[in-house]
Amino acid sequence: MNSIAQKRLLLLALAVFAAGGIGFVLSARSVAPDKPAAVSALPADPNRDPALHARQARSVEIDVRFKQAAAMLHAQQYEHAATALHRVLELAPGMPEAHVNMGFAMIGVKRYAAARDFFEAALNLRPAQLNAYYGLAEALEGLNDLEGALGAMRSYIHRSSPDEPYVRKARAAIWEWEMALKRKSNKDFPKTGK
Repeated sequence: MNSIAQKRLLLLALAVFAAGGIGFVLSARSVAPDKPAAVSALPADPNRDPALHARQARSVEIDVRFKQAAAMLHAQQYEHAATALHRVLELAPGMPEAHVNMGFAMIGVKRYAAARDFFEAALNLRPAQLNAYYGLAEALEGLNDLEGALGAMRSYIHRSSPDEPYVRKARAAIWEWEMALKRKSNKDFPKTGK
């Protein structure tokens, strides 16, 4: 992996860390069948309300594991991040932020097909999950599917606000991939001279 790609991956991991944390806080507030229910600030008595106590314990574990995974992604400890995220996904399979972070962990260990699958799962859960489009583009680049990467990155730009900090990097990636496809096209179909 060249230094530009490493820098891009590091910056992306930082963005994932920030966006994932915010997304987790927001997602924990809404109640869905496979997400932790909103729980009271005071710990429930396991003898009086075992169901509430169990929900609280589950919510705390999800929060702790998700934060651990984000820190490990930031530290480029991708295997450890994947282990923590695996547990998060067991507890909250409907949490798109966990799928996105697992995708970035898979990119970190160069398992691009698995990364693609996690990003697609996140987008199936929440089509507006911006960092999933960005990650999907990176995963498809790793799979040498530059046309697919272009489509995912264009979706990221299209759905992003103009002040989104990664739009500039996304445009640069698009330019880079378009040039690579153009070179490939010229190589596959050389001009015939007269």
